[in-house]
Amino acid sequence: MIDILPKYTGTLDKFAVSASALCAVHCLSLPVLLGLFPAVGATFFGQESFHVLLLWFVIPLSVVSLSMGCRKHKSPAVAILGSAGLTILCLAAFFGHDLLGDDGERITTLLGATIIAVAHVRNYGLCRKDACEH
Repeated sequence: MIDILPKYTGTLDKFAVSASALCAVHCLSLPVLLGLFPAVGATFFGQESFHVLLLWFVIPLSVVSLSMGCRKHKSPAVAILGSAGLTILCLAAFFGHDLLGDDGERITTLLGATIIAVAHVRNYGLCRKDACEH
């Protein structure tokens, strides 16, 4: 199974960027939606468990795609960006509300999601440049 993953690294990077974008859209639109439609807060999208579900999707996706890409092109910048973004995102999800409040959690989550997206875009570009198998 490990041998087939390199050819899917580009696809995984695209999914990871999409997940980061979904996270950003959720963080930016939820306050507006809650203001317009308070019942949204009672749905799954208004719950903290939605953030945790996104993390369960983003973490393995990012770890697999970034590690496969880094193995090929050996860019420490991609590994550092990916690790930093995932760390920030996890800290924001688990401690952000209590430590930073609603706005601080939102800003920190957006920062983490943006850093992860940048790491995946860079990973994808380096793999395309180095003619990785995807």
